[in-house]
Amino acid sequence: MATLSVVIPALNEEDGIEEVVNRVLSAREGLKAEGIDNLELIVVDDGSSDRTPQILGAMDDVRLIRHPVNRGYGAALKTGFAAATGEWLGFLDADGTYPPEYFPKLCRAAQDQNADIIIGSRMAGSDSQMPLVRRIGNTIFANLVSLISADRITDSASGMRVFKKSILERIYPLPDGLNLTPVMSTRALHEDLRMFEVPIPYSERQGRSKLSVVRDGTRFAQSIVWTALSYNPGRILGMFGLACLVLAAVIGVGLVGLRMSGVTEVSSVGAFVLYSALVLSVTGISILALGVSFNYFVALFYKEPIRQGLWGSRSRSQPRFDRHFGWVGLLSLLFGIGIGAGSLGLAATGLTLSQLWIYFLGSASMTLVGIQLLIAWVQMQVLVALNERESLIANDMNRNGVETPVVRRSSVAPVPVKEGFVHG
Repeated sequence: MATLSVVIPALNEEDGIEEVVNRVLSAREGLKAEGIDNLELIVVDDGSSDRTPQILGAMDDVRLIRHPVNRGYGAALKTGFAAATGEWLGFLDADGTYPPEYFPKLCRAAQDQNADIIIGSRMAGSDSQMPLVRRIGNTIFANLVSLISADRITDSASGMRVFKKSILERIYPLPDGLNLTPVMSTRALHEDLRMFEVPIPYSERQGRSKLSVVRDGTRFAQSIVWTALSYNPGRILGMFGLACLVLAAVIGVGLVGLRMSGVTEVSSVGAFVLYSALVLSVTGISILALGVSFNYFVALFYKEPIRQGLWGSRSRSQPRFDRHFGWVGLLSLLFGIGIGAGSLGLAATGLTLSQLWIYFLGSASMTLVGIQLLIAWVQMQVLVALNERESLIANDMNRNGVETPVVRRSSVAPVPVKEGFVHG
């Protein structure tokens, strides 16, 4: 018999909590039709100062858990998850914005798709009364998650979901604040969990919103980026580094074109452009190499195969272009030194600085880029050796000629959190 445990975090929701609870309980018949025989409803009162706990205490079929003080939206949800007995967990807000009647549809999608997480998407086409500012913000967050994970999602911050309780170990730790939902989405994508979206309608909130567009929006964006950096830093830093390199290359092509057209004098603006090209090229390759190097650290920490940094969360099997850092760096270094030596030779024949500046710039750029690539390559060889050390030890210890597989963890065990709640 399958059980769905629905968790509702509540803070000063006396105006609408009773209606939301009754709507959740009325979804029982629809859930039974989808193979969910039992519905467990848990409401976590997060330190309300109004009549919310009294209203809930008088209702049947509701398990009330109270935080003595306000600890945050995410903390309330995690308290409910820890207390839940169902193999499936669901949650939604207490303000009446999300439709509890859609829980059966989310559970059906989870079973049809063999999904780990089903998100009720407010942005996927259904009727929505979401304010314009929040719609723009949610679009930005969803595109940010999609960009840094290479997996498309339309509503990364949705507060209505159904998921398997068994995945909590893989998506923990999660923050205590309102940013729990985008962090959950980001972790799920990078953990290669099967996540799908179901369009849902969205209603106006009953009462005043607790969301600050600027403060919470900034926190959402920071949480998404930092969470992604803990999984695949090479993608984020690599994209930024490549952007710098592309811009430097555009400037370089323009400079070569000017030089070939006969322009030899360098103005003040021209000097700044030269300086910018040099800085962008070195910065770009440094950030790109840093991002790829970080992926080695991540692989070492999680004890898993090294990711290809510029590809997304599902690309561990892709060939790693960073294997070529060594010979490309050496070639760039030798080429830069060669251009520099040739420029000195030309200077000895009487050529002026106005004729040689582009060669000096090219020599400096290629030499510095080559040095940076060689440093990154040496660092990566050490990290590869450390990453493979356990496997090599196991093979050396096993002398019967049969290779011993090494179990690698896909994630780290969650950090224990003391919830400190009392049962009502």
